[in-house]
Amino acid sequence: MLTRRQFGARLAPAFIRSRSAPRPPNLLFLISDDHAAYVMGCDGNPQALTPNLDRLAREGVRFSSHYCNSPVCTPSRQSLFTGQMPHAAGVTVLETPLDPSKPTLAKQLKKAGYTTAAIGKMHFNRPPSPGLHGLDHPLTDGAATRAWQQQVKPAPVDSSIPVQELPWRPFRTPARQWLNAAAAPYPRFDADMRGTFLVRQAARFLEENRSRPFALWLSLFEPHSPFDFPVEDRGLFDPLQFLPPQAAADDEWQIPRIFRDLTVRDRQGIIAACYSSVHFLDRNWGRILDKLRQLRLDENTLVVCTADHGCCLGHHGRFEKHCGYEPALRVPLIVRWPGRIEPGVVTDLTEHIDLGPALLEMLGAPPFQLQHGRSLAPYLRGRRPEKPRDCIVSQYLENEEIYVRTPKWKFMYCSGRRRRLDGYETDHPAPGRYVRLFNLEKDPGEFRNLAPDHPSVVRELQRTALGRLRATHPEAAAEPSSASLEDALDFYLRPRDARTQA
Repeated sequence: MLTRRQFGARLAPAFIRSRSAPRPPNLLFLISDDHAAYVMGCDGNPQALTPNLDRLAREGVRFSSHYCNSPVCTPSRQSLFTGQMPHAAGVTVLETPLDPSKPTLAKQLKKAGYTTAAIGKMHFNRPPSPGLHGLDHPLTDGAATRAWQQQVKPAPVDSSIPVQELPWRPFRTPARQWLNAAAAPYPRFDADMRGTFLVRQAARFLEENRSRPFALWLSLFEPHSPFDFPVEDRGLFDPLQFLPPQAAADDEWQIPRIFRDLTVRDRQGIIAACYSSVHFLDRNWGRILDKLRQLRLDENTLVVCTADHGCCLGHHGRFEKHCGYEPALRVPLIVRWPGRIEPGVVTDLTEHIDLGPALLEMLGAPPFQLQHGRSLAPYLRGRRPEKPRDCIVSQYLENEEIYVRTPKWKFMYCSGRRRRLDGYETDHPAPGRYVRLFNLEKDPGEFRNLAPDHPSVVRELQRTALGRLRATHPEAAAEPSSASLEDALDFYLRPRDARTQA
């Protein structure tokens, strides 16, 4: 029998004990927004205060090298929900709604007899209605916020307490304000916060559906800027305890203009605000997990905890995602099923699109007819896959970028021809093609571009990126036959979303 120390080694599988469940297992799928994997105690960060996530990691399997397939909310979430790369799901930019005809995890679980619900921030870009995307009970996005505003009458906050200035106005006010450099709380107490309200709605769903198989997506808005947290958590972190990451000399031209005037003190305050928001998020995860335990549902519930993508907190001069650096791409993934999945750590490279197929398999639901991932189920059944991933591929089509990460290398390619519309414009909005290559073994901070020194590695990883696009893109048959490697990449990286809103 493996010890926990042996389990945490490089190959670290997760063992599932054979025991028949009295009924199909439930699914509780927890999603955070802009939560980078490194802002967790269980990821080795002693400054992060995440006791509930740390406990969940001890009780379950933590995938320590798990990556999103797009470092922006809507494409990442809908890729995760459909099991397809963002360009195949038809969602590659922020405003695009997911086509209701697309297959989803919820639809597949409905076929298996599950009652389905989603509460919180799902980025569907459509008003919720019963049945949308296979969800029986959706309370999502704007409707979730309106329900909170209508149903919760907040207690007054003493005027002597410095709080955030409302409304939140990103890009319209200075970055230090909408990034909460003052590390100020939202002007509400914990009981009146939106996240706490959404957890209460989720708890009620658990109570009402405890006697039938259910699948619940609970997606909180934290820790997305302005890094909301309640009044009780003010002063939890001293901004001066944080050392903002340094930018490399080569970063200067690509740092978005909106971040250029942030001072060191601003940067420290932004980091403190984010860590405070993560702590508030963690407390709410603890509440829903405690509710699951109180209802005696925990032993027959598969719990998944992840994030749509990560976030840079000063890395390379940036305070956002929308790029291919590690803090923006690597996300938490913890899977727990008490008594069925043995705790441990998996260090192999894994992607968001690998998760959906595994969940459908573990829950006995029909598989996706089209899936682009490699199921994580083998790890959850006590063995390493015959062919574990040797790389991950992610994309940010708003700026026509694609990324490949191997255990050793990080490759970034950008067509450089598109003037980005996401608000993060640089001094060179259309700089032309560029390539970056980093040796992650020697340069984990991704500071030294080695692309000019390793042309053969660049070509190999270009082919890897192109291979993924050719295998998954719905317009692969239209690729120009005479295109060069770079022209072929440019052909695929153009956004093609139908941007009409429902």
